[in-house]
Amino acid sequence: MSLTRKDIFLALAKDVPDPKSEGKTVANPYKTWHDVNSALPTQKIEVLGPPPTSGTRDAFVELAMEGGCEEVPWIKELKKKDEKFFKGICQTIREDGAFIEAGENDNLIVQKLEVNPMAFGIFGFSYLDQNSDKIEGSLVDGKAPTFEAIAGGEYPVSRPLYIYAKKAHVGTIPGIAEFLAEFTSDRAWGEEGYLADKGLIPMPDAERTSVAETVKNLVPLSLE
Repeated sequence: MSLTRKDIFLALAKDVPDPKSEGKTVANPYKTWHDVNSALPTQKIEVLGPPPTSGTRDAFVELAMEGGCEEVPWIKELKKKDEKFFKGICQTIREDGAFIEAGENDNLIVQKLEVNPMAFGIFGFSYLDQNSDKIEGSLVDGKAPTFEAIAGGEYPVSRPLYIYAKKAHVGTIPGIAEFLAEFTSDRAWGEEGYLADKGLIPMPDAERTSVAETVKNLVPLSLE
């Protein structure tokens, strides 16, 4: 299925914009994807995902839910005026059975999708990649969850991993320089590196080379 982030927000938010009154919300009334978007099939909204303690859940809420929420103009304006209220609308997932907490074990979600192929699951890319013979990734805003789309920053429900080191600690606290050198080595973060086996997707070659030089020379972070 091809979804937009707005579709995802409207399907899974606890409260959604009141179609009869701009500036107000109502408890989510949508039961099927067709209710959310008339271009989508009359298929029950059923999404398996991780609990609030999960980093994957945090990323999903921030990238998919909030990204779709900002498609509603009056809610987007709230971000400047009342960020707490904005996040309350955009980041609170419904609890009426449409979203099912399936625990921290992503393999369990994959198994449940095999049993119920009409449901959706939220998990890291590596689980999709390893089970491509059993499950299929959905398009989001027209982009498929492929290695290339994620590496190029095109797939909207993905985010980079940042690691920060304090320059003053290098040479003082044992292991920091060695850790930075190891993490930025091809055998670790390269296309065939062991981090790829853990589900991390390498940056494009030119970007990876640039970052490696920055790390090697301990160039301070610029806030500009």
